[in-house]
Amino acid sequence: LGASPIARPPRQWERASYRKILALTTGQQRRAAYLRCSVSASKKVSILLASRHSTRMHIPPFASLDAFQAGGMHALRQGPVALLLVEDTAEVAATLDHLAHCGFRRTIAFLPEDIALPAHPTEPVRVTMNTRRPDALADAVNAALSAAPPGIWLHACYNAEFLMFPFSEHRSVGELLAFHAEEKRDAMLTFVIDLYAADLSQAPNGIDRAAPHFDRLGYYALSRLNPARHNHPNDRQLDFFGGLRWRFEEHVDDTSRRIDRVSLFRARPQLRMSPDNTFNAPEYNTYACQWHNNLTATLCSFRAAKALLTNPLSREAIQTFLWQGSEPFNWSSRQLMDLGLMEPGQWF
Repeated sequence: LGASPIARPPRQWERASYRKILALTTGQQRRAAYLRCSVSASKKVSILLASRHSTRMHIPPFASLDAFQAGGMHALRQGPVALLLVEDTAEVAATLDHLAHCGFRRTIAFLPEDIALPAHPTEPVRVTMNTRRPDALADAVNAALSAAPPGIWLHACYNAEFLMFPFSEHRSVGELLAFHAEEKRDAMLTFVIDLYAADLSQAPNGIDRAAPHFDRLGYYALSRLNPARHNHPNDRQLDFFGGLRWRFEEHVDDTSRRIDRVSLFRARPQLRMSPDNTFNAPEYNTYACQWHNNLTATLCSFRAAKALLTNPLSREAIQTFLWQGSEPFNWSSRQLMDLGLMEPGQWF
């Protein structure tokens, strides 16, 4: 079967699930089911078991964002829930696999009419919308917030983006958010770490999941000024920059250069996301509480590389993404923590 770059040793309950599947299915059925998945062998077992025995309600697709906002409460009944915005066909199945690997109970996929949602054992819910327009992420998140019961954890990402958090090889996103909630935090700051292929002649779209690279240096932060308070800095809020968006900033719009995004957050009444990916609740936009450092996470993303090589002007100007600050990415949370790109806080 092979192992994915984000594989981890199976937990005890997964080994028990494997024995249960051995008793329930024939060898031919097992092989066919496993080959439909591209995640690690241990997670293939849990996905197959969930698809056979889950009591998860089947949710029909929604024809529009308004329809989802009006009737999507059933899809958001149990969290954590992943909100996946699909802009194109790049790595859609791999992103679904990774969300399942992380432990999200349901994935809601927002995608245009011209893109087909691949079949997946987790049965993602389709919501048809134009994800290529400006502010599409905020619109999808706000629709989900309107439909979600208070207290449900949500995660917002695009296709070809992969959530990594401290100790993610051995712990689930549910464990992560349970600890974060115990620290009375309702949102978690994530940093978008740009991934890219080393050889663009072999990967013309900039995507190489087997041997990706990223920038190990070149990141910085500026105070987030508040015009309503005479441009005084907001408490515990910073604007972060770096990666491909910084190195090729002449090809990136001013509004798209920040790499900070609150992509893990808890639903509550009247909560809304702004077009700049900040929330109307100031505490949601902070990187830590007032007393000590809190958990942060990363979104390892091919999205910037893909966009720079899709735009004709930047595509002609870029011969390679490699520079002296490039480093191979080994899909390890330890690598990201050692470089200071995410924070374990008090979670050991």
